[in-house]
Amino acid sequence: MSQQIIDLVEKSSLKEEPPQFDVGDTVDVHTRILEGEKERIQIFTGVVLGRSGGGAREMFVVRRIVAGEGVERKFPLHSPRIAKVEVKRSSVVRRAKLYFLRDRVGKATRLKERRRS
Repeated sequence: MSQQIIDLVEKSSLKEEPPQFDVGDTVDVHTRILEGEKERIQIFTGVVLGRSGGGAREMFVVRRIVAGEGVERKFPLHSPRIAKVEVKRSSVVRRAKLYFLRDRVGKATRLKERRRS
């Protein structure tokens, strides 16, 4: 009974059409940023390392390299702050979580591209 109540509450906060992407894809995450009274869109580009959770609590981790340092951000999938998620490139992966990319440097971080027709 309590799970049904939680599902009803969560249903109102879910996006009608959540973005479609997989682990290993290179994505542009368009995030709404509030600066005083103004609102702007900031783009974070990187590789999706993993997805976790379900329903309104679903999250995904995006990793990129900035000035030689690895930067990871965790985004809630159904957040109203996420304007859109654009898939730039898809990759062939055999894992649900790509945490092994954290230890790799340079060309070793490349993933084999998936050709879509």
